[in-house]
Amino acid sequence: MTTNALELLAPAKNAAFGIAAIDHGADAVYIGGPSFGARASAGNSIADIAKLAAHAHRYHARVLVALNTILRDDELEDAQRLAWQVYEAGADALIVQDMGLLELDLPPIQLHASTQTDNRTPEKVRFLQDVGFSQIVLARELSLDEIRNIHAAQKVGAGDTVAILEFFIHGALCVAFSGQCYISHAHTGRSANRGECSQACRLPYTLTDASGGIVAHEKHLLSMKDNDQSANLRALADAGIRSFKIEGRLKDLSYVKNITAHYRQLLDGIIANVNGAPEYEHASSGRCTHTFTPRPEKTFNRGATDYFVNGRLADIGAFDTPKFAGEEIGTVSAIGPDWFEIESAATLHNGDGVSYFDNHDELVGVRINRAEGRHLFPSEMPAGLAVGKPLYRNRDQEFERTLEKKSAERRIGVRMEFAETADGFELRLTDEDGITASAALPHAKEAAQNAERAQATLRENLGKLGNTLFEVTEITLNLSQPWFLPASSINALRRDAVDKLEAARLAAYRRPQRAIAVSPKGTSSGTSPAPSQGIPLRITFPETELSYLGNVLNSKARAFYERHGVKLIADAYEANQEKGAVSLMITRHCLRYSYNLCPKEVKGIRPDPMTLLNGKEKLTLRFDCKKCEMHVIGKPKKHRTIQITAKAA
Repeated sequence: MTTNALELLAPAKNAAFGIAAIDHGADAVYIGGPSFGARASAGNSIADIAKLAAHAHRYHARVLVALNTILRDDELEDAQRLAWQVYEAGADALIVQDMGLLELDLPPIQLHASTQTDNRTPEKVRFLQDVGFSQIVLARELSLDEIRNIHAAQKVGAGDTVAILEFFIHGALCVAFSGQCYISHAHTGRSANRGECSQACRLPYTLTDASGGIVAHEKHLLSMKDNDQSANLRALADAGIRSFKIEGRLKDLSYVKNITAHYRQLLDGIIANVNGAPEYEHASSGRCTHTFTPRPEKTFNRGATDYFVNGRLADIGAFDTPKFAGEEIGTVSAIGPDWFEIESAATLHNGDGVSYFDNHDELVGVRINRAEGRHLFPSEMPAGLAVGKPLYRNRDQEFERTLEKKSAERRIGVRMEFAETADGFELRLTDEDGITASAALPHAKEAAQNAERAQATLRENLGKLGNTLFEVTEITLNLSQPWFLPASSINALRRDAVDKLEAARLAAYRRPQRAIAVSPKGTSSGTSPAPSQGIPLRITFPETELSYLGNVLNSKARAFYERHGVKLIADAYEANQEKGAVSLMITRHCLRYSYNLCPKEVKGIRPDPMTLLNGKEKLTLRFDCKKCEMHVIGKPKKHRTIQITAKAA
């Protein structure tokens, strides 16, 4: 990627989803390997990664493999082997959380710092850049000003390269700072840092104040709306973001197609910059056409928020439900024995899904078997439906069917030059990246009887690129006169040239190089010194002590931090050494602010602790008003199933 290239990074649950994302406009995709990914249920074989990489590289797009859990000592050898396997399969980068991996014999593959490494300060990002990370996923909670400050700090005294800043622009939001959430492990033994989050943040809670008064009853108080930065892409680019990431390795195919196409069209508009010279570039080859109009509101979401990008806002929570309610389409106007009527301007179809909130404020979903205008006949009559109830559509059957079909084409522009040679003709192709290929056609030269028709037929046959990667942008004929040439000969010549151009594109593709760590003298060395050489790198970690929040679970990670100046290093929470009450979540979301109880906003209010209740579960909320952070504090459950069995050395 060039410094002004804007990369659209899409999720890939599997190879098929990744290929669809590329076809719909992604410049890169991220996918899990067979193990050690932060979405344990979204693993893929090495063969699938190879298949995806082969398709992506045709467009000079990248494949990033998530190897972003924290690791036990007994897992390090397997993780190292996996790193080599995905590299040999063609992957372009590893997304990493555990710093112990940097102490291993890794292949010469780019390293990207996962959002799980909690990247929200200039000092932390600069450190990661200087130890050799090529791309850094920033915390979702950052504002534009904070991103600008991080970007500015990268430039001062950096090594040979400046790391690319990556930012989530769409999808689910974790309420806690990524990598700083331990509630799942505390309650179930399933660690979010090891890809097995139980999503306690989506449960209903009752909020009480210091005196026991109820502030909110049975609301999903830790559940955030979904991220949507559609309106902020240009501002994010200007602040220093170069990789725009869509969340969703567990989402369905229609989500991947719809959301990728949506942001592809928005970024294309920014890159085109019709009001002046383009400031930004595409990060991969080819342009997309879509058979549908992207509609982000049509696929799974919990409502939309741009979170903290433009400062703290009150309405960021999906407190009513963590499910997909859908877009509001009207209200119930009448109810019959097996039907109900809707007052709505929307047109509904057989198979649509609608939802409503029942008398207990629970979201109820209904499938429509038959739609006759405003009369809807559901698969079964739902309970609690009443006249006047707002209705939402959470499945648009017609839209979904459009996405079930082929819904995009991605073509690389190519110029054709057809010319005479001593013994016949030659077709030279030059694509939009300047890559060329040519094919020869030995053939006798016979003057065409109808010159105009011969020229038109020649152009038509040359331009028939059909289902190839390419589309013609220009055809130049360098001929002394129109010649008669059989269509079969031209077609064979064109196919030969296209095959050679595709082979040339693959040969020209170069995987991005691993960044070089800053040398002991403070400038980049020719090669990064191996840890075994014992050369002390003068890159100091921003802190000299690490608590359990440092997520150090193995001896190699401990050695890494010691090598970079950390003096005291506690075991990760997953090592089960923290027996008492500690911060299980640290979040910028603040329930005091949400309920107008913020001491900075309302005079006379103290930041006293509050309590969250879910059944017998009790969590204490403490408020760090200086940092504007909320801590969710609790103890590990004694009856949880502990899955982290090997303790870090």
